[in-house]
Amino acid sequence: MSGFQAMDEFLSGLVKRGPAGCGCAVARDGEVLYENYFGYADLEKKTPITADTVYRQFSSTKVVIVTAAMMLYERGKFLLNDPISEYFPEWKNTCVAQEQADGTYTIRPAKRPIQVQDCFSMSMGIGYGGEDYTHRMMEQVRKELEETIGDYTLRDDIRAMSKVPVRFDPGTRWLYGFGHELVAGLIEAVSGMTVGEFLQKELFDPLGMKSTGYRYFGDLRERMATPYLRSEDGTMEPTAGMFDMRHEPGAKYEAGGAGLFSSVRDYTAFAQMLACGGIYKGEQIIGRKTIDLMRQNRLNRRQLRDFRCSYLEGYGYGLGVRTLMEPGRVSNSSVGEFGWTGYMGTYIAVDPSEKASVVYMHNLVPNMEEYVHHRVRNIAFGALK
Repeated sequence: MSGFQAMDEFLSGLVKRGPAGCGCAVARDGEVLYENYFGYADLEKKTPITADTVYRQFSSTKVVIVTAAMMLYERGKFLLNDPISEYFPEWKNTCVAQEQADGTYTIRPAKRPIQVQDCFSMSMGIGYGGEDYTHRMMEQVRKELEETIGDYTLRDDIRAMSKVPVRFDPGTRWLYGFGHELVAGLIEAVSGMTVGEFLQKELFDPLGMKSTGYRYFGDLRERMATPYLRSEDGTMEPTAGMFDMRHEPGAKYEAGGAGLFSSVRDYTAFAQMLACGGIYKGEQIIGRKTIDLMRQNRLNRRQLRDFRCSYLEGYGYGLGVRTLMEPGRVSNSSVGEFGWTGYMGTYIAVDPSEKASVVYMHNLVPNMEEYVHHRVRNIAFGALK
């Protein structure tokens, strides 16, 4: 079996025991080498997955956000070692919640300010979940926002979260979480636009991404894949998308860590731009050297221990993207192959050395990421000539 026949065989078998439906595209140097779709966007209605199907991106949003922010970096709008308080003054006096041996917490000033690069690299100290003091404070702050404001904005969130003590001194550990909300806020602060406006003008329009955004428009609502919850016995039940309320036209919050929807074709245009040195159809979207900066590992040994798991074995973390450090050990892609993953099963891998990209999408909980993504990656790069 050669070429992409193996991909067809794998994905056609996958939808019989995994997601209701999926889509995948592999491209190289501006040419789509493989694109196919399997299964159903909606099992009950027997709606097939097609090129027009749109998926909730969840954390695949992050790659778009950090790329947009780095476009502003190379225009001189900020430096990576700038204190974040230069853009959000309320973050000037960050404190750390230091856990003691008896389980209590001491609140003390951070040893240095949070820098912009800490937000990109998830080393600023506020995560997404847990039972620690920081997370409990985070939940309390957001509850107060909902009670006092209701549908609050990204800027409201950033302002309120400045009151939360972080879990460690900035730059010392790795913790997946709030950093990319600050990156999205930085885009707004230095561009004078909302995140959605900047993405539309600088990325979605130039790349022809007509099925990507935060808010429903046109027939997007009808083209969204139904998300499913898969039980251990294989039973599939429709479930709610965690941030679906933010897709409504009147919603206000535009997040940095999640919230976009997109199609396989749209995201492939974006991924190919990154794979080809920031150029799309002859137009320079972002600089090649800026992409190289994004995909350099920024984690030290201690942070790599925080970051790595079986899913991320062999990878480090750059400016908002995983980046391959040890090829041959876990992957048949190249050093510096980079990308990220979404909570419901979306996946992007970009290999500038080969000018190649892989985009895979489904919407399923649990997302089967380790089983599916590694196999898709290995089949895709194995088919390159």
